Order: sequence, then structure tokens, then C-alpha cells
Amino acid sequence: MLAAVGAADVAEFYADVPESIRLGRPLDMPPPLRSEAALVRHVGGLLAGNTGTGEALSFLGAGCYRHHVPAVVDEVINRSEFLTAYAGEPYEDHGRFQALWEYQSLMGELLEMDVVNVPVYDGYQASATALRMAGRITGARRLLLVTAVAADKLSKIDDYVRPVHDVVVVPVDASTGLVDLAAVRAELAAGDVAAVYAEAPSASGIIDPALTSLAGLAHGAGALFVAGCNPISLGVVAPPAAYGADIACGEIQPLGVHMAYGGLSGGFIATRDEERFVAEFPSRLFGLAPTGVEGEYGFGDVAYDRTSFALREEGKEWVGTAAALNGITAGVYLALMGPQGMREIGETIMANTRYALDRLAAVPGVQAPYAAAPHFADLTLRFTGSRTSAEVNDALLEHGIFGGAVLSGTDALYCVTEVHTKDEIDRLADTLEEIVK
Repeated sequence: MLAAVGAADVAEFYADVPESIRLGRPLDMPPPLRSEAALVRHVGGLLAGNTGTGEALSFLGAGCYRHHVPAVVDEVINRSEFLTAYAGEPYEDHGRFQALWEYQSLMGELLEMDVVNVPVYDGYQASATALRMAGRITGARRLLLVTAVAADKLSKIDDYVRPVHDVVVVPVDASTGLVDLAAVRAELAAGDVAAVYAEAPSASGIIDPALTSLAGLAHGAGALFVAGCNPISLGVVAPPAAYGADIACGEIQPLGVHMAYGGLSGGFIATRDEERFVAEFPSRLFGLAPTGVEGEYGFGDVAYDRTSFALREEGKEWVGTAAALNGITAGVYLALMGPQGMREIGETIMANTRYALDRLAAVPGVQAPYAAAPHFADLTLRFTGSRTSAEVNDALLEHGIFGGAVLSGTDALYCVTEVHTKDEIDRLADTLEEIVK
């Protein structure tokens, strides 16, 4: 290979790297594993050091959730025509294109929106892209984030929109966790607002009553209303379109996608079928059209020439490989659940969340500061004893329990879904009573 590229030795490839920053010695690596059996044994030992949410009782949520995944979901998406699909065109890939069109259709029904994209990387990306879309439509610069937003998501949004937008975080009411409408009005009055962004549920798990007021406020100031939502809640919670959202966005992981070390995500964006919205989608949209055979349809890209795939460096923003397989997963899940199943799972999660709020807040040394508001899945606990929230987590782990995501020295975000039983929530409460002092 050196001869083929005209190099005397490997060192020539590093000629541009200054000597001062070269390592100058061999890497400190362990001896090689010289057989497949030794490699399997070594990797198995590493994996055995991990404790998953299947082995411990987990109350982790905060954006990545443990739900029951029906066996048929895995059976379908592990079929070779889906599992190995990466790219392709309609003439060679009818099945995958149709499967993604079906996913978009099911999501459109769930969201009460006309147009849904092929999934982007994750929900964070979807929120950032939805806000960029709003900015291109309105031509304004400021973005108002008015509900609690997870710190990691806020970082992603700020980093992604920074070249063209200023992110303004409007603090929620500290005593209730709810939107501060007076502060929102004041920011809108200052002008140059491209979008008002809110989440339902918020990063605190709250379904805020102020959501129904935000569209009117945003539109009155010439801004768009962008709403993030958890799609698995939409069997019981009104979709963003019902309270006036122009763009809906979120994460599809709750829809039949397994937790996997922070991976296996996908972001959706949805709008009405209006040219001003459709033209600003940077991601792929699949549609159907009649073929030359009566009663047959083809599936493929809609308005492909607006995407970065077609425009490359001239694109409005860059979208890389879509999380298409996870979209097919969500489509299978939605088709299996149906409207009644989505309603039942939503009701179960809301009931479990309310029981957890009431049961855990009754533990001495534990408060649920926003308990008066309706919640879905996530909930904030505040520890008022001598142990910090991180120390509480360490103590819980000794009892085989994963506590919530640490928010501060006193607060943590716990989560319950349909997989949690009353006995498991009671076990958490009883254990906290032992360790919170």
C-alpha cells in the first residue's frame, strides 16, 4: 500500500503534525488477544460489569424511557429488508419507503398534523431544527424557551441555532414550575421573536395549563409557536396542534424503541400541509403517487430538491443519515397499539405518576415541589435531609434501585411508566424512608 501511494514509510502521513504534539512512543496498550475465544471472554467480562434497567429497579427517565416493547415490534424490525436498509431509491426499495410512509401517516394521525418527516437523529435535533425552520419563516432572530427544558437539550439547541438565533430562556415560576406568562408577554413585547417554544410535558414532567395561551401570544407578536411533546402521552393529552402549535416536534424513543446506552433515538417534526412550512423541512419526506398500473402506488421523496441531500453545501441546514429504522419501529408500535391502546397506556402512566407523586411526597425528608400540577412520567423530588440527591442515589443503588437523574444538590428527576407497579413504587418509598434522614 505504501508503494501504491508513493510513500516511503507510515511516518510520511503525519508530516503535517508538529513534532511538539506527537506522542513519540508506542501506545500503552495491553497485549493482543490471540483468539476469538479470548476476545469473547474479555468482552463478556466487561459487559458483566454493567447493571441494566432489567436487573435493577429503575426510576430513570429524563428523556430516555423504559417502556414495554411488544415482541412483534422486534420481530418485524429485525427482518433483513428493514434491518440492513440504509439508502436506496423507490425502484429498488419499495418496502422501506412504504414502511416509512406508513410511519409518517400514523404519526400524522397521532399529532393531528398533515406532514411528518422521516426521523432525524433524535428529539434534541428535531427541536433545534424546528426552531431553525421557524426562524427562516419569520425572519426574526430571538427564540423564547418558556417551559423547563433539559440542560442537555438546551445546550444542543443553543449550539445548533447560535449562528442565526439568540436563545432566550424565560424562567418558569420557581414555586410552581409553571410558565410565567407575564414574563413571556414582556419578552414578546421587546420584539424580533421568531418562535415561542414550549414542551408538554416539560422537562419537569409538567403538563402546563398555560400551553393553551401561548399560540395566541406568539401569533399576536408575529412569532410561531413550536411545541415539543412526548408522543406516548397523546392518547390522553391533547396534541400540540389542538392548542395552536405551528410546528410540533419530539422524540420517538418511547414508541417501541428500546433503551440502549443513550442511543436508539429518532426525532420527529410535524406541520400543517402549507408550502411555507413544507419548504423549510431540511429532512426527507416520503409520499405516495399512482403508478402506470391501476390501483398501484409508488412511494418516494416529496420535494427532494429542498433537502441538503440534493443541495449539499447550498442547503438551508445539514441533515445527515436519518434514524429510519427507529421510525419503522415506531410505526410498527403505533399500528399494534391503535387508538385504544395509546389511550390505555397514557392513562396508566398518568395514574402511576400521580400515585408516585403522592406516595413519595409522604416520605419524611422528601418533597414533590410541583405536585399540584398534572404530570406525565417524570416528576421532581426534593430531598430536605442531610443527604444530597446524588448521595441518595448511591444509597438506593446499594438496595438495587436506580434513582432519578440528579438536577441539583437537593433535586432529582424521577420517572414512572406503565411498567412500574404499585408495589415497586411502594418499595422505592419504603427504601427512601430508610435512607433519607
